[in-house]
Amino acid sequence: MALDDVYTEVLGEHSRNPDHKHHLSCATCALKGHNPSCGDEITLELQVEGGMVKDASFTGVGCAISQASTDIMIELIRGKSIEEARDLARKFIAMIKGEITDDEELEDLDEALALRNVSHMPARVKCAVLAWHTLDDALKKDGNPEK
Repeated sequence: MALDDVYTEVLGEHSRNPDHKHHLSCATCALKGHNPSCGDEITLELQVEGGMVKDASFTGVGCAISQASTDIMIELIRGKSIEEARDLARKFIAMIKGEITDDEELEDLDEALALRNVSHMPARVKCAVLAWHTLDDALKKDGNPEK
């Protein structure tokens, strides 16, 4: 199986059967992200305690890329510190913008690497980064206004 096929399978699985698409009853913050160019709309719900992202989930509608990207992101940030989660968001956005291409620097993005080729599809970039920008904005607001 070619690497592109593996990536396609990862994205398909996360968009068809997202593990983290539900309301989070213990959420300490929620932030809506909207992509007006294609209609993707998510609400990211986070349980942030003691500087850690204890849990996260999302609701909303969108294309396969936005839904898969959001689900993968949540998998990556659960149990991470606010700083680690924001660093992952920074790396992911830089990868999609083509600013970081070094495999070693990107390896902690794990399954999110499946979205790497979106950088070659300008119309889909906003779909891929919607959740990551929403996450960064939510974590900035959640006790970290200086960042």
